[in-house]
Amino acid sequence: MTDKFKITLAQLNPTVGDLSGNADKAYAAWLIAKETGSDLVAFPEMFITGYNAQDLISKRAFRHAAIDRLKELANLCANGPTVAIGGPWSEGTSVFNAYFLLQSGKIRSVVEKHHLPNEAVFDEVRIFDSGEIGGPYSVGNTRIGSPICEDAWHEDVVETHTETGAEFLLIPNGSPYHRGKRDERLNIMVSRVIESALPLIYLNMVGGQDDQVFDGGSFVLNPGGALAVQLPMFEEATVQITLKRSNNGWFVLEGEKARTPDQHQADYHAMVLGLRDYCAKSGFKKVLLGLSGGIDSAIVAVIAADALGFENVRTVMLPSEYTSDGSLSDAESLAHNLRCKYEYIPITEGRKAITNTLKPLFQGFKADLTEENVQSRLRGLLLMALSNKFGEMLLTTGNKSEVAVGYATIYGDMAGGYNPIKDLYKTRVFDICRWRNTHYFDWMKGPKGAVIPDTIIDKPPSAELRPDQKDSDSLPDYPILDGILQILVDQDGSLHDCEAAGYEKADAEQIERLLYLSEYKRFQSAPGTRLSPRAFWLDRRYPIINTWREGTHRKPPKIT
Repeated sequence: MTDKFKITLAQLNPTVGDLSGNADKAYAAWLIAKETGSDLVAFPEMFITGYNAQDLISKRAFRHAAIDRLKELANLCANGPTVAIGGPWSEGTSVFNAYFLLQSGKIRSVVEKHHLPNEAVFDEVRIFDSGEIGGPYSVGNTRIGSPICEDAWHEDVVETHTETGAEFLLIPNGSPYHRGKRDERLNIMVSRVIESALPLIYLNMVGGQDDQVFDGGSFVLNPGGALAVQLPMFEEATVQITLKRSNNGWFVLEGEKARTPDQHQADYHAMVLGLRDYCAKSGFKKVLLGLSGGIDSAIVAVIAADALGFENVRTVMLPSEYTSDGSLSDAESLAHNLRCKYEYIPITEGRKAITNTLKPLFQGFKADLTEENVQSRLRGLLLMALSNKFGEMLLTTGNKSEVAVGYATIYGDMAGGYNPIKDLYKTRVFDICRWRNTHYFDWMKGPKGAVIPDTIIDKPPSAELRPDQKDSDSLPDYPILDGILQILVDQDGSLHDCEAAGYEKADAEQIERLLYLSEYKRFQSAPGTRLSPRAFWLDRRYPIINTWREGTHRKPPKIT
């Protein structure tokens, strides 16, 4: 029996639906594996289709095309390393999330996923059937167990692979990022290693798909749980690892150990990668956004420059008579620091025209929020016109605090195709701005240094839709607002929980009311990078019409 086994781990970035492109990526990695003398090249879960493909998998023609592509790939890779790759599999009327072994020009083995995740962003129970728990497959004289993603979070699948002769575990994953996820994965996988006494290879996908960002971060554990190899997070990597057989079984030789980013870096890299891939995979090379002189549009502009390069970002200042001189100079300074295109389009004339058009109907009514929102919606109209004319995707700039309570204007500043900061609370926006001003990495395409002026970070937030307006006129200060939202949204807590945490009952009730009232706005909002386990969209699904409020629900009638 051989005493060494070499695996090329392909932590790559597939595109949902791009069967040919994904197969080409796999073939390119296979060629590298062949050149380096690997016995096996391994790819993540559902790699041939991209992940999360949702109901696209339910389309029979798509499934059959994916399986045909796998057969073509098997034929291409007939003479060289074995290929382990994820994709859909059909048997009769059943559809499985599967892991394929391609050897000698054919599909030699199919592993079916048993535990189907049905929480957070995952809805696999309605798409796939649960497969039987199987045993390991063979590559040469070596037997490998491949629990697929969720299967490794449960003891039974790994236990079955171990008891039926697996010599090490290769776990393909499509595991998206949220804060703390890397530590969760590592802790669970250490448990599987301790239980099985086998080396474990955790191979994760990388790249953005809609609101989700797959963060890579693949790792390898030796028996006992020691980390042998750590691949980078948020970046593609094709790395060869070597397993060696000893008297006590297989172990992995020490290899690359990429640095794990801190929380600010991880969030920021997720937002950059999410936007970069959303544009690349949807065909946009350039973006634009309204630059207000405020902190939200500032950080979105910086994210865009880091994602696409400053030459591919157009910023537009659309001032009204309420726009302060400070905001004008701050916006221009930011654009200058980023070296982005900067346009100046006053909305005064357009606003006058709209006011005159509506004047006969609004006669006798006082000016109110209606007139404020006209300004925002006029800006949205002008920005969408630029987007259509120049083929640049419009970015929206509402943070999670605003999106939660409806402070972003629907059909106004919510207009656009993608929102990088949709899952970033306002207080975190400030933190990220300060962090970006003092940190720079090779994956950033924007300029180095303190690109966001301190005057933007330090000034009180304002929509500037009326004289001397401040966000705090309508909402609690952001530390209070965000604290309450973290309880009501991220923790699914109650008003009582808010009071127990020291917040005023009136503030909590106001925020709860705004949160529920704004559901219809979020339903129509652009997708944005998921950073937490309770992001608005697939993580948190509430009815649009909802009259329930905590503490005000009616008691059931008495039965007499």
